[in-house]
Amino acid sequence: MDDTDRGLLNIIQTDFPISARPYDALGERLGITGDEALSRVRALKDAGIVRKIGPSFDTRRIGHASVLVAAKVPAEHLQEVAAIVSSFPEVTHNYGREFAYNLWFTVVCSSEEQIDAVLERIKSKTGVADMFKLPAERMFKIKVEFEF
Repeated sequence: MDDTDRGLLNIIQTDFPISARPYDALGERLGITGDEALSRVRALKDAGIVRKIGPSFDTRRIGHASVLVAAKVPAEHLQEVAAIVSSFPEVTHNYGREFAYNLWFTVVCSSEEQIDAVLERIKSKTGVADMFKLPAERMFKIKVEFEF
C-alpha cells in the first residue's frame, strides 16, 4: 500500500464523492485518473482492506427495521457460516465472538416480518438454528475513522 492508497482510504471512509463519476472526483483530488482510482479501490477490496463502500442510514428514521442477531455456530464451521451470512444483502456486517453464541450480525429490512423471513433463509442455508434476535432498545452511533 502506497501513499496514494492511504489517501484513497482517508477520503472514502468519510468523504466519498456523491456524483455521477465519483472515481473521477477521487482521482482529481489525488492527482490520478478516475480509472486508476477505481482500480486501486478494487485492489484494496480484493486484498480485504476495504470491506464495503456504502451509505450508513438511521434505519428507524427511514421506516426500516434492524436487529442484532447472535448465532451459536460450531467453531469448526464459523468461517464458512460467516461467509454465507455475509452473502445476504440484508446483512450489514458480522463478526466472531468468544462466547457460546459466537457469530453476531446485523440485519436491516423494511419490516420485522422481512427480518424473520431473512433469518429463516439464513437458518436454512447454514443449518444453524440456534439464533437470538437482540433488538436495540436505544440507538448508539459511534463514528470510527482511521487515519492512514
